[in-house]
Amino acid sequence: MRTIQFKILLLSLFIVFSCSNDDDNPQDQGTTTPEAPINSDQNIDQFIWKGMNAAYLYKANVGDLANNRFNTNQEFFQFLSKFKSPETLFNGLKSTNPEDRFSFIVDDYIALEQAFSGISKSNGIDFGLSLVSQDSDDVIGFIRYILPGTDAEAKGLKRGDLFNAVNGVKLTRNTDFNTIFGQDSYSINLINITNGTIVETGQNVSLTKAQYTENPIFIAKTIEYQGQKIGYLMYNSFVGNFDAQLNEAFGKFKTDGIGDLILDLRYNGGGSVRTAIDISSMITGQFNGEIFSKEIWNDELQNQFSSGADGEEALINRFKNTIRTGEQINSLGLTKLHVLATNRTASASELVINGLEPYIDVIQIGELTTGKFQASVTLYDSQGFGREGANSAHTYAIQPLVLKSANKNGVTDFVNGLTPDLMFKENISSMGVLGEIDEPFLKTALDFIVNGTALTATSKNGFTNDIIDWETKALLPNYQRMYKDNFTFSSINK
Repeated sequence: MRTIQFKILLLSLFIVFSCSNDDDNPQDQGTTTPEAPINSDQNIDQFIWKGMNAAYLYKANVGDLANNRFNTNQEFFQFLSKFKSPETLFNGLKSTNPEDRFSFIVDDYIALEQAFSGISKSNGIDFGLSLVSQDSDDVIGFIRYILPGTDAEAKGLKRGDLFNAVNGVKLTRNTDFNTIFGQDSYSINLINITNGTIVETGQNVSLTKAQYTENPIFIAKTIEYQGQKIGYLMYNSFVGNFDAQLNEAFGKFKTDGIGDLILDLRYNGGGSVRTAIDISSMITGQFNGEIFSKEIWNDELQNQFSSGADGEEALINRFKNTIRTGEQINSLGLTKLHVLATNRTASASELVINGLEPYIDVIQIGELTTGKFQASVTLYDSQGFGREGANSAHTYAIQPLVLKSANKNGVTDFVNGLTPDLMFKENISSMGVLGEIDEPFLKTALDFIVNGTALTATSKNGFTNDIIDWETKALLPNYQRMYKDNFTFSSINK
């Protein structure tokens, strides 16, 4: 992703009320006036309000973010003093618009930066949760995959293993999953399912987390299936640090002479916009320089971009022929792509599907996707909201939604997700081995490519398969986020 730098030329964007005395402007960086109410988080609170006022996509829907909201410093500080914490202020400034499910605040931006780089604490199990039955509050966990070189791998856990308790305590719909699974160490109680009935195995596995860097390229291989060479890429996150390895994988596909590609995004919650552009350029290559996506910011910034030196071009992302390091892209020149997607497929994953739709035949296999078409940026407590010069007194940062992405034809706002061309839902009691041709989800795609027909669902084998809206990745600060990295306000004119 290119570094985006621009000047705020409209003075009104950073002047929150009309007044001849700049000292009364709550946007000023100076100390508070003697009569202003004080709270321990006041400096952080000021930063949060300024950042949201400057860049928030849904600013127009939040009266408290209006440029003329406050007449004096006193009013501004009194407003901030009503909030008990930076978190409550941030949430109070978010739009009640149901489309904003994804703006967030962190009190440790170092951990956020690490997550964007694929670094987090992990014991190695990636899992989801499901109800035991529609008539019960009992919950079981199902392991989706195991990260190599982790405690889970060392303990012999594998995809498809099931558990129903943590530290001996049964999981239910009312369990605080973030707290239970957020622990650095815990044990899981393994179970089997026979004819829809849970059978306790008596086996408990203790797991401990350690700092881990996850390579999002989980599987990249060429499959020879019924006489055809088909590329298979299971890609679990759009992490810019691995773009070179991603390009290398496409180079191998190219050398192998694949005729089709299956892009497995079933567990991919998104990530870097730039990486989404690059992988789309690797899949194709014949559209270099054409419009991949268009950006829609709040009205003030949209006008700011449009009236700048680059005009409307500043709002356009185009297909590329090099990755961010400058390395030439290994492009396949495909005119068709098969994508495996579930309701966990979000943001940058959806950007790839939507961005490619006007150009090639994208066959989506699986379920409705999440419905995340907005991107965010990281704003720090600094003069230009960039990382450089960030206030050393704290590590708060905000990650507000700042833009909507639309494809070449203007398609956006798919709140309910992207609709599959071929319906398929994983059966958690019969998941198969990832990357093997008899793994049900992959086999569905392979059969569809070769024969034009495939199973549209798996048998539930007497088990409910009612997935709960929680997964391991929910513990990460960048969960289901699409973001523009290296974003800065280059300067602020006041």
